[in-house]
Amino acid sequence: MQLAQHRSEWAPGPYQKQSIVGMRPPEILETRRLRLRLPLIADAQAIFEQYAQDPAVTKYLTWRPHREIDETYDYLRRCLAGWDSGSAFTWVLTPKASGELSGMVEIRIGEYKADLGYVLARSQWGHGFMPEAVGALVDWAMSSGGIFRVWAVCDVENTASARVLEKVGMQKEGLLRRWIIHPNVSEDPRDCFCYSKTR
Repeated sequence: MQLAQHRSEWAPGPYQKQSIVGMRPPEILETRRLRLRLPLIADAQAIFEQYAQDPAVTKYLTWRPHREIDETYDYLRRCLAGWDSGSAFTWVLTPKASGELSGMVEIRIGEYKADLGYVLARSQWGHGFMPEAVGALVDWAMSSGGIFRVWAVCDVENTASARVLEKVGMQKEGLLRRWIIHPNVSEDPRDCFCYSKTR
């Protein structure tokens, strides 16, 4: 798949501190069809209603569906704390056509590598939004200068997530046995495929 051209809009804000590798991603990323922005506490209701309580969306995630909106508020506080500490950078994903909150993407930066995570509301599946959003993060990381490897894992049965990673040019490196617990599938650690893109 061709990655959409994206424009990064950057303006200093309250979360523009130095990261682990001396860099910070922009608070806003734009692709052809999407706007990725810093999450707000006020997004809790939309996240809760759109996907956080949906068992189909959360099936292969590391957390259970939210039963109360307070769980969503707690999650958003952790997202903003990640920006503040430089440990993880999370964006809300909104299609430009609707402006509707549709999911989130996250990148966690190490010394010379970064890993990705993402979630998308079921109503938005099948439109190519997630490859477009993840592609923007991969492009930013690969052009940042300090990151040589971007990687992600997905459950061996999560074929939709594997397709996202393949569409953004990541290569399957192999199988990680008993790698992570996906509690909505099993209480035991599950096998995962590892994908990466390097320079």
